[in-house]
Amino acid sequence: MKLCWLTALCLTLAGATASAETLRLRGETMGTTWQVSVAAAPSAAADPLKPRIEALLERINNLMSTYRPQSELSRLNANSSRDWLPVSQELFTVLSAARDVSVASDGAFDVTVGPLVNLWGFGPQARIDAPPSPAALREVLPRVGYRQLELAASPPRVRKSRGDIYIDLSAIAKGYAVDEVTVLLEHAGIENYLVDIGGEVRARGHNGEGIAWQVGVALPRAERDAIERVLPLTDSALATSGDYRNFFDYQGRRYSHEIEPASGQPVNNDVASVSVLHASCMLADAYATAFMVLGAERGLTLAAREKLRVLFLLREGEGFKVRATADFPAAR
Repeated sequence: MKLCWLTALCLTLAGATASAETLRLRGETMGTTWQVSVAAAPSAAADPLKPRIEALLERINNLMSTYRPQSELSRLNANSSRDWLPVSQELFTVLSAARDVSVASDGAFDVTVGPLVNLWGFGPQARIDAPPSPAALREVLPRVGYRQLELAASPPRVRKSRGDIYIDLSAIAKGYAVDEVTVLLEHAGIENYLVDIGGEVRARGHNGEGIAWQVGVALPRAERDAIERVLPLTDSALATSGDYRNFFDYQGRRYSHEIEPASGQPVNNDVASVSVLHASCMLADAYATAFMVLGAERGLTLAAREKLRVLFLLREGEGFKVRATADFPAAR
C-alpha cells in the first residue's frame, strides 16, 4: 500500500496556480482514489473522459486485484497447477516488469510475497494485532521467491514451481494503472495532464498557467499537509512508499506492511519513506518498495547502478534526514 493520502496533496499543489480552464476528474479505485487534471483539454475529448477512465480502471482491477475472487490474478493464485497457464497481455506486462525489478534488487522487490502480506494481516483477510508465530512464518516462507514464477512471452503465460504460489501486485499495479490512464489521455489528444492514483502520479506538459505541474513530496508524519519539498513535474512519474500509514503496534514495536521477502518480517530500518522519479510510474512504484526493503545504503548503490532518481527520508531523533541521488530535484 502506498501513500494514498498524498493524492489530495499532489492535486492541491498542482491546482494552486491552475486556471479555471483546468478540467478535474476524480473517483475511487483499488481501495483508494484517482484524480486527473487536464489543462486546456480539447472540448471534444472532455465529456467522455471520466467513463472511459473508470472503465479502464475497472478492467485493471478485474485483472489484478487480490480483493476480487474472480479477478484474473485471484484465479491464477487459486490454480494449483504447475503447468504453463495462459494470462492476459496486461497481467504479463506487469509480471514481467516485476521480475525485472526483482532481479535488479536481488529479490528486495518480490510479488510472490503475497502469503507473507496475508500472514501479517495486510492483505484481503482480517487484520491482526500481534505478530504471527515463528512456526507460521516457517510454513509460509518456502512459498516466497520470484524465481519460483516462470514467464514466457509468446503467447503470454506463467508457470509456478509450486501450486501454492500467491502473487500480490499491490506494490506495482497502481503505477501500471497510472501509466495506462496516460495512454488513454494521449490517445484522446491530451498533452497536458496530471494523473494520480493513490499518491502515484505521472505528468506531461504543463498546468493551466503554462508551468510544470507542482507536486509535493510529503513528510512522513501524521499531519497530512506536511511536505518536505515541491517538485516541478513534467514528462515524468513520481511514486512514494512509506511505512507509517499501514501498520500495527505490538509491545512497543511498529510492524509495517513493507515486508522483507527473505526474512518474512516487516522492514525494520530507519527509512520512513522513499520517492522515485522515473519515466514509468509502474517501475517507480516497484522500485520505491524495493528501496524501502533495501534501506538507504544498499538502495543508493542500486539507484546509482540503475541510474534512478531517488529520495530517502530517514528517521533521525524526532525529525528526518534526507539522503538522495545527486540528480533528484533539490528542495525549494
